[in-house]
Amino acid sequence: MKKKLLIGLMAALMCVSFAACNKVEKTDSTEKTAEAPAESEEKSTNSPVSELPQLEGVQKGDTIATIHTNKGDIKVWFFPEYAPKAVENFITHAKDGYYDNVTFHRVINNFMIQGGDPEGTGAGGESIWGAEFENEVTYNLRNFRGALCMANAGPDTNGSQFYIVQNKDIGDSFKQQLADLDKSEKIGDGDLTAGDIFTDEVIAEYTNNGGYPSLDMGYTVFGQVYEGMDVVDAIAEVKTDSNDKPLEDVVITGIDVGTY
Repeated sequence: MKKKLLIGLMAALMCVSFAACNKVEKTDSTEKTAEAPAESEEKSTNSPVSELPQLEGVQKGDTIATIHTNKGDIKVWFFPEYAPKAVENFITHAKDGYYDNVTFHRVINNFMIQGGDPEGTGAGGESIWGAEFENEVTYNLRNFRGALCMANAGPDTNGSQFYIVQNKDIGDSFKQQLADLDKSEKIGDGDLTAGDIFTDEVIAEYTNNGGYPSLDMGYTVFGQVYEGMDVVDAIAEVKTDSNDKPLEDVVITGIDVGTY
């Protein structure tokens, strides 16, 4: 029974679809600059959990951003040691005013809020390099509640869109699967075990505070909300149409970048 639960859980982890964060991929190469982002020096994606900086909290000297919205302020800090491109992309766009007056165009309560598309359709936006850039993923950063992540249309298609995980409760079924994990079970063809990926701290955070475990390793986590989750919740609760677009605009009025 435990093995079946583990297989189901890891299948959800490894086979992410996340249609809510998809955007239409641009096919007109003339819209992209010739200069692609430089190669990153990201840490290994296949290493066991060695630290969980999201759970350590924002530290003195960390780069932070205040996302001002017409619903209130959301404050985040970043993880450039793990996701240097995503962090540079977001901060540069923020300083340049790229996100000013841009809406949260897709909102799903008990899931996430998504923004960063100047067109407000989910089909627009580009990186600071004018080209898509690759995912930067690690088991040390997870889709815990409050995680700030890159949205994309598939692996390595990051542009300007991002989402914030809002889900408060992963549900009894997922909690039970996490509780029943055989931590000695090998995962895939590598040497990692379930315990290497789902440590006690990871399980406790998902179980007690929410998030979306099945998105892990499918999308770049590059920041975390440290103040303003009440604002994230308020945005998540707005009325939406059949496409999850808020009926009344939820707008990013500006983003200030500074140091904690």
